[in-house]
Amino acid sequence: MFPFLIRRFFQAIPTLLLASVLIFFVISLAPGDFLTPARLNPGISEQQLANLSANFGLDKPAYVQYFYWMRNMIFNGDFGLSFQYTQPVLPVIWPRIVNSVYLVLLNLVFFYAIAIPIGVYGAVRQNSFGDKAINVVLYFLLGFPSFFLFLIVIYFILQIRNATGWDIPLGGMTSGNYEQLSSLGKFWDVLSHLLIPAAVLAITDAAGLTRVIRGLMLEVMRSDYIRTARAKGVSERTAIWKHTFRNAILPIVAGIGGLLPAAISGAGFVEVVYAYPGITPMLLTAITASDLYLIAGFTVISTILLIVGNALSDILLAVVDPRIKVG
Repeated sequence: MFPFLIRRFFQAIPTLLLASVLIFFVISLAPGDFLTPARLNPGISEQQLANLSANFGLDKPAYVQYFYWMRNMIFNGDFGLSFQYTQPVLPVIWPRIVNSVYLVLLNLVFFYAIAIPIGVYGAVRQNSFGDKAINVVLYFLLGFPSFFLFLIVIYFILQIRNATGWDIPLGGMTSGNYEQLSSLGKFWDVLSHLLIPAAVLAITDAAGLTRVIRGLMLEVMRSDYIRTARAKGVSERTAIWKHTFRNAILPIVAGIGGLLPAAISGAGFVEVVYAYPGITPMLLTAITASDLYLIAGFTVISTILLIVGNALSDILLAVVDPRIKVG
């Protein structure tokens, strides 16, 4: 195990270096920069523009900016200065990342709680009425973008609120009286704001994984060793969950490496529709404003987590399937 981790560490160094080069220069090649709106403002003099450009380091060539950025990131853990907030990138994005992690983790709980049982049921009860009904619903959900479905959910919740007077949270992360609540009250307030977007996103995402689990389960259930296990008197529950499901989820376990960067990358446009203070709205604003170091810093963090996640995925594969060795 230890040699495997050491080897992965040294393999990650050139990967991160190449990724940082691509990230930085692709962003730099975009037309304009953070000061483009200021240059179009006739009220700002050339001297003021020159001072701003020097303060932000935009007066230097892109390769020089990259060198200074990499040096500070490696030796100081400094991901650069956000142009919009005039603050270091990490303290700016960290609260938004934490908010997104709350939403994404709850979404993952709902996601697997929905996808796994339904996928297994579809394989065990193949072509039954329940399986066909679930397939109709899943195909319907697969054709719906999550943000559009969320708008429909908002409409119906508004109707329920108007009809019953229930105070169902529909936006943001906390209520107006959040600071006056007890610790338990604050926890419930945040959780109540997370439930609806996390559940809606999980339902739409689970449609795809359910179909994958169903197909993998059907393939493994037809294997000779499953028939042999049943012939030896293994219970149906053991045959399904211990033998069939354990081998069917290997491709899913292999994709777990993407969960770490996904956890900090936010829940996409659901955060925008729900006005949730996650990382997605901040990144969209940063892209619009050409906030170079905020975008590059966040992307590098995501790349690091992807590398770590892939290493964890390989270890988990060895745990699930003893035939796989990480050494």
